[in-house]
Amino acid sequence: MTSSTSTAFDLWSEEPSARPDRRKIRARIGGLHCSLCTGTIEKALGRMPGVDKVAVSLTHEQALVEYDPAVARPEVLLQTLRDIGYTIFDPRKLRAFDDEERDLVREARRFVVAVALSVAAIPIIADPSVGWIGFLPALVCLSLGGFVFLVLRSSGLWAAIGAAGGLTIMALMLLYLNLQGYLTKAAPWLTGALAIMLVFGVGRHILYMAVQALRRGIFNQHVLLEIGAFAGIAGGLIGLILARPGYPTAPFFAVSVMVGTYHIFSEWLSLIVKTRSSQAVKRLLDLQPETARVVRGSQEVELPIEDVKVGDLVRIRPGERIPADGTVVNGHSGVDQSLVTGESIPIEKAEGDLIVGGSINGTGTLLVKITAIGEGSFLNQVIRHVEDARALKPGILHLVDRVLRVYTPTVLAIAALAVVGWLVGSWLGTGHVDVERAVFAGLSVLVMGYPCAVGISAPLSIVRGAGQAAEHGILMRTGEAFQGFRLVKQIVLDKTGTLTVGHPVVCEITAAGVSEQELLAVAAAAEASSEHPLAQAVVEAAFKLGETPPDVESFEAFPGRGVIASIGGREVLVGNPRFLADRGVDLSRLHAQVEALEAAGRTVISIARDGVALGVVALGDTLRPDAVSAVAALREAGLKTILITGDNERAAQRVGREVGVDEVHAGVLPQDKASIVRKLQANARVAMVGDGINDAPALMQADIGIAMGGGTDIAIDSADIIILSNRLNALPVARDISRRSYGKMVQNVTLAFLFNGIGIPLAATGLIHPVWAMVAMAVSVTAIFFNSLWGTPRLFFDAIRSVGHPIVNAQAPRPA
Repeated sequence: MTSSTSTAFDLWSEEPSARPDRRKIRARIGGLHCSLCTGTIEKALGRMPGVDKVAVSLTHEQALVEYDPAVARPEVLLQTLRDIGYTIFDPRKLRAFDDEERDLVREARRFVVAVALSVAAIPIIADPSVGWIGFLPALVCLSLGGFVFLVLRSSGLWAAIGAAGGLTIMALMLLYLNLQGYLTKAAPWLTGALAIMLVFGVGRHILYMAVQALRRGIFNQHVLLEIGAFAGIAGGLIGLILARPGYPTAPFFAVSVMVGTYHIFSEWLSLIVKTRSSQAVKRLLDLQPETARVVRGSQEVELPIEDVKVGDLVRIRPGERIPADGTVVNGHSGVDQSLVTGESIPIEKAEGDLIVGGSINGTGTLLVKITAIGEGSFLNQVIRHVEDARALKPGILHLVDRVLRVYTPTVLAIAALAVVGWLVGSWLGTGHVDVERAVFAGLSVLVMGYPCAVGISAPLSIVRGAGQAAEHGILMRTGEAFQGFRLVKQIVLDKTGTLTVGHPVVCEITAAGVSEQELLAVAAAAEASSEHPLAQAVVEAAFKLGETPPDVESFEAFPGRGVIASIGGREVLVGNPRFLADRGVDLSRLHAQVEALEAAGRTVISIARDGVALGVVALGDTLRPDAVSAVAALREAGLKTILITGDNERAAQRVGREVGVDEVHAGVLPQDKASIVRKLQANARVAMVGDGINDAPALMQADIGIAMGGGTDIAIDSADIIILSNRLNALPVARDISRRSYGKMVQNVTLAFLFNGIGIPLAATGLIHPVWAMVAMAVSVTAIFFNSLWGTPRLFFDAIRSVGHPIVNAQAPRPA
C-alpha cells in the first residue's frame, strides 16, 4: 500500500490493482446518508471514461475506484464527487468523534426545525368542513418530533415532553384560529412562506444534490423529492396568481413542507446508523498508546505516538501496551498477542524477535526498534482490510437501490402523464383546461409514490426478528443477517475464544514416582512467584485440587525456559523438557508421554526434584462445553464447518478432531483469513464466527459475520450477528430466526408494492387530495408496522431506545 504521489491533491491514496495496467484509488466521502447516495456516486463515476469499477462503502464513507491511468485522472474523479455535492477527505486520516457527533446534532436540529414548520402548516390548511380530523397529519409530525427528542435525550425526558407539548399547543391554537375563519385569507401566504423556508432554507442541501444528480442524468430519491416539492409550490403559485375561489392553494404549499420533512427525517436516521458503524473500526486505534518512551542517547523522552518515527528505539515496561511494530534489540519478556494474533498463550520475545503493535508486554522490560508505524503498521493494515471487506460486500441496501433506480423514473413518468392527461382530456371534453385537477393528479402521484413504505418494509421486519433473537441472547445487527444467514452453506469457526475458552488451563498430569497431587503441589510452589500465565494456570489447578503449595526458600527464573526453586532444602526444576535436560535430568521415562502431548498441541512443563524427574504437566486451551454439540448441529443442518486459526498446526488439528469440523486451516494471519473466506465464497455463501481483532477482516468479508459476545469490541462491531450469551448452540437458532424474519420481510415488501401499485393509479385520476395522499402513505406505513410487530409491539420501542447507543451497554451483562 502506497500513498498518493500527488502533492496538489492529497485527498486520496493509491493502492495496488489486480491488473498491471490499472490503478486503484481510495477516497473518503462526507455527506453520505443512504444507499441511494452510494448508487448516485457509483453511477456518476462509473459513467466516466476510463473507470472500470466503483465500490462505495456507506458505513465507512469511502469509495474504491479502479481506473485506467491512461484515460482517467484521480483529481478529475474527485472533482466529480464535489460537483455532485459531497465533500472529500484524506482516507488516511480518520474523522474525529467530535466532528461526527456535531454532524448528528446538526441533522437532528435540522429535522426539529422541519417538524416545527410541518406542525405549523397542517392546522393552517385544515378544512373547516372536516373539523378536527384535519389535525391527523399534524399528529404524525408531532410523533416524529417527539421521537427525535427521545432518541437524542440530550437534555432529559422532561425537556423532550415539554418541547413536544409546546409544539402541540402551537398546533392546536393554529387549528382553532383556522376553524374560526381567522386564517382563511392569510393561509395561502403563510403556508407558501413555510414551503419556501423548508425547500430553500432547511432543505437547501437536498435541492443542491437533486440539481447535481439531474445534471448527470441520475434520477434518485433527491430528484423525486424536489420534483414533488416544486410541484406543490407550483400548484400553490398558480392558486395565488389565478386567485380562483375554492382553489387549494395552501394545501399545495403544505404538501411541499410535509414531503421535505419526511426526507430530512430519513436522512437523520441514516446518518445515525452510518456514523455508529464507522466508529466501530476506529476503536482499533484505542489499542495504540497515545505516547511512547523514545530513547535518545542516554535519556528517555516521552513523545506523542504521532511523533515516533521508524528506526526510533522505544522502551516498553512490564504491563504496558506496545505502541508500534518493531524488533526487540534488548531484553526478554512474555508478550500477550491474543488480541491481535489469536495466540492463546503469551509468546516469549528476546533480542531479534519481531513484535506487533497493540500487544501487551509481560513481566520483562524490552527495548524495541520501531519498524512500522502509522499506515504501515499491523493495526492500520487490519483497519484497511476491514474497510475493504465492508466496501466490497453486497448487501440488502444494494437490492433496494436497484429497485429504486427503476422506481423513481417510473413514478415521475406516471406523474407527468397524469398532468398531461388531465390538461388534454379536460380541454377535449369541456373546452377549457382544468389546471387544478391536473396539478392535483400529478402532485398526488408524486406524494403517493414516495418510496416510504418500500423503505421501511425491510427494517421493520428486522426489528421484530431482532427482538426474537435477543430473547435467545442473539443480536442481529444488519439486514444481511436476516436476509442472508438462512442461505449460508459454509460456516468458518475461529479457534481461540470461539471454540475454546481462550486461556490456558492444566489438561493432563503424568506423575513418575509421586502422586499427581504432590507433583502439582511441587510445580505450583515453584511457579507461585512467577506472573507468567502458564505458571498461574498451574497454581490455579493446584488450589482447585485442594493442594497448598509449600513455602519456597529461593527462586530464580529463566525467561522462556523455566525456573529453579529451593523448597524444603531441595532443588526443584520446573520448565520445558529441554530446560531440564540441559541440567542433566533424565526424562527418558517420560519421553513417549511428552512427545504425545506435544503432538496433540499441548504445552508441556516438566518437573524434577534433586535431579530426578517427577513427571510432566500439560497445559492448553480447552473447548467450550457446547462446542461439540454446536458443530454437530450445524453439520446436521447441512453446513460445511471450517476451522481457521492463527494458532499452530498441532493445536488446530487437535481441536478440529475433537469438535468434528470438516476442514482445518492453521497459522493464518488476519488478512489471510479474509482471503480464505473470499475463496470459499466462490462455491457458496459463507458465515464467519470469531471473537478477536484478528478475526475482524474475515468477519467483514464473510457474507455473514458472527461474533462471540465475550470477544473484543472491534470483532463485535465488525459482525452482523453477535452471540451475547457466548453459547455456540445459539448459531442454529440464529439461522432459524433469519429464515422466519426473511419471510416477514417478503410479506412487508409485497404489502408496500401492493399499496403503491394501487395508490399511484388512483392518484393519477386526480380524485385524491395531495394532503390525503400523505395520510394514505402514513396508513400504508401503519399497515406494514402492524404486520411486522403483530403480537410483540414492545420490540419496536426497545429498538427505538437502543438507537445511537452501544450494542452491548452497561445494563446488559457481559458473559465471562
